[in-house]
Amino acid sequence: MSFPESNDQPPIDNTSNELAAQKEQLLKQILSPEARMRLNNIKMVKPELSDMVEQYLIGMATQGKIPGQISDDQLKQILLSAQQPKRDFKINRV
Repeated sequence: MSFPESNDQPPIDNTSNELAAQKEQLLKQILSPEARMRLNNIKMVKPELSDMVEQYLIGMATQGKIPGQISDDQLKQILLSAQQPKRDFKINRV
């Protein structure tokens, strides 16, 4: 059995780092500071929701459908529309 040498490390994928940096730069342009903070907080709790909203915002921005910066209130509306509706269950015992 041979041990990998320090030279055998896989190369770091710079393209994914560059894409992440471009994504962050675009989100900085699109979102107000309060909205960015809210989206970062959501990313810690629900990363899948945050990713979905980020992709939506980037898509809208690249199509030119976002006229200016998105405020915190506008982001709240986007988040509410993106979330699945909660189901209420009522159990009746006989």
